[in-house]
Amino acid sequence: MFAGRRVVLGVTGGIAAYKAVEVCRRLVDAGAHVVPVLTEPATRFVGATTFSALASEPARTDLFEDVDAIPHVRLAAAADIVVVAPATARLIGCYAAGIADDLLTAVLLATRAPVVVCPAMHTEMWEHPAVAENLRVLAGRGVHLVAPEPGRLAGGDVGAGRLADPATILAVLARVLTPQDLAGVTVLVTAGGTREPIDPVRYLSNRSSGKQGFALADEAAQRGAKVTLVTTVGRPVAPDVDVVRVDTAAEMEQAVLARSDADIVVMAAAVADYRPAAAAVAKVPKDAGVPDLVLERTADILAAVVARRRPGQIIVGFAAETGDVRAKAAAKLARKGADLIVANDVTRPGSGFDHDTNEVVIVSRGRDDHHVPLSDKRAVARAVLDAVLIHRGPTQRSSSTP
Repeated sequence: MFAGRRVVLGVTGGIAAYKAVEVCRRLVDAGAHVVPVLTEPATRFVGATTFSALASEPARTDLFEDVDAIPHVRLAAAADIVVVAPATARLIGCYAAGIADDLLTAVLLATRAPVVVCPAMHTEMWEHPAVAENLRVLAGRGVHLVAPEPGRLAGGDVGAGRLADPATILAVLARVLTPQDLAGVTVLVTAGGTREPIDPVRYLSNRSSGKQGFALADEAAQRGAKVTLVTTVGRPVAPDVDVVRVDTAAEMEQAVLARSDADIVVMAAAVADYRPAAAAVAKVPKDAGVPDLVLERTADILAAVVARRRPGQIIVGFAAETGDVRAKAAAKLARKGADLIVANDVTRPGSGFDHDTNEVVIVSRGRDDHHVPLSDKRAVARAVLDAVLIHRGPTQRSSSTP
């Protein structure tokens, strides 16, 4: 998402300025071209040299230090996005009033790129009516706000006003840069391998890490969808994704069917096909010998969701296969009645369980198959959701987007 994007990172004079270093680092690691612009008060908290060492260009601090007579215009015109983190009450007030008295405020007034403001200040300042009014003015002009969080502030105080976490800031930046083609759409995603208990200690499971399902949930949320993720694993996910934790196939079935009216259902979890017919209530002792393990089939959650299908709903199944993946995916598509099947060969290097990459074929009803070569799982998630949107058609896409 950030690869090749030019980001102007504005830093103002608050104690939270040190967190902007982490924002800078993460943006550069994600492939962005970062140009730091520091106000003079910001340099009292963190040095320009620090940002120059981490960013893509030397940090700028002065409107008149450059041989370019109009650096603010050049920076503003070249930016894909401008983010101010932290943004003090003074910066917010100047921006709202149209006052350009330093390089950063001049860039903000000159740019036509999206602007994201991340306030950080003491609670009393954050709650002041003037600050609230200035933020309403900026929001009315299309400026994006990353609200501060409650927590420990300077001087040992605790309350609202703490700069948002760098991960949250980057998630908002990514969303602003991403076309909101799933805005107004509800998406249900499943992720991870289920665990079927043998006794209170042991269980049957598989090698699924949940990484692909989490990538799908993050990508859908970034594209504006309201996302619910039903998962067996604990991994970081976008803060606005509603996470439902389960363990067994039966628990996943219950959680999914309770939410199966979503516009798009993506069944990426590796649900166990079998479970012990009866789980022991106490740990089976090792010296009791090898137990006879009687298995029974688990519920077919995908089939149950398809049976409840409502008009216009898109249902996506996943298939971890070996051998002729394309033929097996087509057979599963016909058998299950889903709209799309995303299949991969788990024996191929870098593909399938517990990898950061995947290689898949997307088979859909009435359309040509689409092969996604070995890519990171976020890229695969984008390809899957692109295929879903194609399958939904232009009428449904436009009706769900503001």
